[in-house]
Amino acid sequence: MRALRRDISLWLFCIPGVVLTFIFSYIPMYGVQLAFRRYNAKAGIWGSPWVGLYYFKRFFESPYFSSTIKNTLVLSLYGLIVSFPIPIILALLLNSFRHKKYRKLIQTVTYAPNFISTVVMCGMIILFLSPSVGVINNIIQFFGGDPVNFMAKKEYWRHIYVWTGIWQGMGWSSVIYFAALSGISPELHEAAKCDGATKLQLIRHIDLPSIMPTATVLLIMNCGSILSIGFEKAYLLQNDLNLNVSEIISTYVYKVGLINNDMSYSTAIGLFNTLVNLVMLLIVNKAADKLSGNSLW
Repeated sequence: MRALRRDISLWLFCIPGVVLTFIFSYIPMYGVQLAFRRYNAKAGIWGSPWVGLYYFKRFFESPYFSSTIKNTLVLSLYGLIVSFPIPIILALLLNSFRHKKYRKLIQTVTYAPNFISTVVMCGMIILFLSPSVGVINNIIQFFGGDPVNFMAKKEYWRHIYVWTGIWQGMGWSSVIYFAALSGISPELHEAAKCDGATKLQLIRHIDLPSIMPTATVLLIMNCGSILSIGFEKAYLLQNDLNLNVSEIISTYVYKVGLINNDMSYSTAIGLFNTLVNLVMLLIVNKAADKLSGNSLW
């Protein structure tokens, strides 16, 4: 009780976050039972008949199961492998860049795309890659090539999705690494410079080890959402010609749940998605703890 009275102001700061988490994260769990019931809007959730694991079995036997899982995993792993190290590299390079005026300019330029909404971003991508008026195809035609309908080529779709996402988010994602780098004692750099260390050696032996705990935690959190790719961008860049690679779990859930009005089926898919993410989070967290000693808990 003494500790509680001493830190009462800190506990009061926590109350809004706890209340909002309870309202928006825990109360909606009431609807998870839709995955085990044949939902009828007139009868309500409790009045709908219990069907057990019927909708999970239906999803596992669906012809869309393997393709949506594969597309989601490939897109997520591709994005994770490519996009995870880039903010780290950007933060390390800018941290070693001593011209503050130009460093702030570069930071502003790299941060700016993050504030573009997903809808506007997808509109820009479609416009830039248009075979008739797109800037990219105008450049290709200028050098004597034929215009390419990039959005109709399924072999280009994943690259477009991932690399535009890197361009949009790398600056903002590097902020947390800048915060970690700012906590490094300048005395370490000064001592290393006195010993003749180069900039590359400073990064390798001081900066990089100092941000590894932060990077490990972020990697664990990213692996914990490996099947939870954002719906908006994938859906907006999707068309009938690239559907074989662009149909992921979130877009499929949207179509069966809201368009086809099959709430129970979409809830079962979403619950399966959540359980897989939870298992991945536990596995990666345990592996990170064993290998590096850094983990979420």
